[in-house]
Amino acid sequence: MTDFETLRDEINQLRSDKNAVILAHNYERPEIQDISDYLGDSLGLSRQAAATDADVIVFCGVHFMAETASITSPDKTVLIPDLNAGCSLAESITVDELKNWKAEHPDATVVTYINTSAAIKAECDYCVTSSNAVKVIESIPEDEPILFLPDKFLGTYVEMMTGRKLHIWPGACHVHEKIGDMNLAEKQESYPNAEMLIHPECGCSTACMMNSAMNFDCASAHIHSTSGMLTRAEQSEADEFVVATETGILHQLRQRNPGKTFHAADDNSVCEYMKMTTLPKLRDALKHTQFQIRVDPELAAAARQPIDRMLAVG
Repeated sequence: MTDFETLRDEINQLRSDKNAVILAHNYERPEIQDISDYLGDSLGLSRQAAATDADVIVFCGVHFMAETASITSPDKTVLIPDLNAGCSLAESITVDELKNWKAEHPDATVVTYINTSAAIKAECDYCVTSSNAVKVIESIPEDEPILFLPDKFLGTYVEMMTGRKLHIWPGACHVHEKIGDMNLAEKQESYPNAEMLIHPECGCSTACMMNSAMNFDCASAHIHSTSGMLTRAEQSEADEFVVATETGILHQLRQRNPGKTFHAADDNSVCEYMKMTTLPKLRDALKHTQFQIRVDPELAAAARQPIDRMLAVG
């Protein structure tokens, strides 16, 4: 038996012994995706964390995701395999900065992308993910001003999709921001028959919608969350795709569509935080019940309100 097989067997036994569920984000390493009980985007993972009857949740993602699981499942033990798995987007705004921004717009409804800390969520009225941001914004009365944070590209995308004028915080994911700066025309020249799938956190998504992409043809482009990319790839008649998001999604796309070909818009679009989780770290988290994420009950109660409002909308 190989070391890899031994690790998988250990994890499976520990998962059974401890009544644990393993949740993994679409950007995790392939071997982490393959061993997870549930694999998804931020919205799907939030719902699964809230619904599970497991005693232990091991969150293979980044820190804010494990915090969200702790908030929605306060009676569960929530573990993260690596405490250093952070998020550049979540760190692009501080609580003090948000409070000052709110003070400048005292009548505004505050909407945060789920990629934020519990402390930020506690200061907001709604959470959103890239899957449901448009739907949540459309549920807010049109006469209410909206502060949208922290992702400037997702905010601009939502603004264009809804026709609502938003106040948008200038944060960004370092991986998606770099994709937005790429010359995607080179990929189109290399793969002229490929359909292009673009995550709304990429700056090129809004450029496409404005028909001002400057350096590539948007006719074959489709803007989706990671779960939306999976659905689009399965339903599309195209046989080839260029995918503009973190490269972890390619594993699932290829598994679900064995007759189709997928190319990364940039092979270097790798989130080092998502890749911190490994099988040995996952095994150790289960074995030693280590790196538990707990959110202070008072903070959790405040942070849960915008999450519940999001889940109620859809």
